[in-house]
Amino acid sequence: MRQRWPQAADIAARLAANEAGEGCPFGLSAGGILVGRFNLAGIVRGPFQSAGLGYWVDNKFAGRGLASAAVQVVVETARDELGLHRIEASTLLHNVGSQRVLLKAGFQQIGMAPGYLQIAGKRQDHNLYQVVLHD
Repeated sequence: MRQRWPQAADIAARLAANEAGEGCPFGLSAGGILVGRFNLAGIVRGPFQSAGLGYWVDNKFAGRGLASAAVQVVVETARDELGLHRIEASTLLHNVGSQRVLLKAGFQQIGMAPGYLQIAGKRQDHNLYQVVLHD
């Protein structure tokens, strides 16, 4: 059976991770319509105090600075409210727009991972980024 709202299950999982303290989801809306999602996932406490950042913005809303502003809010929330020390993120090698978003938010490229994630049915290389929130 085809799921009518394919994002519904993912949103439910993100909310459950938030309740468990393992994630923190954010939504970006325009006119009451969800146009972007930003997720801190895999939050690890203890000495690590780290999480991974993933996000997307609808192509119709890209290039307006919305992702940059939203990632900045996520970084501030991770630092000030969640007490995290570090956030990591990755982009496809050709995703220059997303790389600019991360760099504007203070992320630094720390390497390139061959075959890092399976996207569109194949393993693809990614640039790796991090931002350290506390010295």
